[in-house]
Amino acid sequence: MPTILAFGDSNTHGTQPMVTRPSALPRLARRWPVVMAETLGWDLLEEGLPGRTFAFPDPEKGPHMDGRLGLFVALESHGPIDALTIMLGINDLKAHFDASPDQIAAGCAFHLDVALSDEMQALHGGFEPFLIVPPAPHAAGVLSEIYTGAAEKARRTRELMRAEAEARDVAFFDADEVISVSAIDGVHFDAEAHEILGAAVARFVMSEFAAP
Repeated sequence: MPTILAFGDSNTHGTQPMVTRPSALPRLARRWPVVMAETLGWDLLEEGLPGRTFAFPDPEKGPHMDGRLGLFVALESHGPIDALTIMLGINDLKAHFDASPDQIAAGCAFHLDVALSDEMQALHGGFEPFLIVPPAPHAAGVLSEIYTGAAEKARRTRELMRAEAEARDVAFFDADEVISVSAIDGVHFDAEAHEILGAAVARFVMSEFAAP
């Protein structure tokens, strides 16, 4: 049975839309990677860390939020895998990072290069990476101040991330085409969105594996 590794942040972890900060709500049992793997009939490895970024240590949450470190750890501690999904970028849009779309896209490119490297491909006997761009966040609720200006920046970031994927011939899925973030906090997905995204990503992954 094929194995797929889901690497991401709180939306991969299954964090529910937040009405307080910090949230006391448990993570969703049917988060999108679980739905995806169930639909595919594949084994699932989950590496969703709330607060994870493409390339920034967080002054509040710690240096381990830098996904560049986390991806090496995940790929070297699991396996072999047949596929990898990477869905990051929302946390990089936080106002306190003041990151440009180009900087965020560069962090994305680093992740793709690690996944495609001879070392990592050999370690797993070859695997297919998939880049999932999350839906654009917006300032709302208890996270409003943190995500001021994020919606506008996200549009340009999405275009640049797509370009990085296309330059490396990596399959690209735009989650904004099937779901939106919750209006409650402007960042996280509700239960229905997780179901929709998981099924959509499963179809996308299967179509890529079936392609000649």
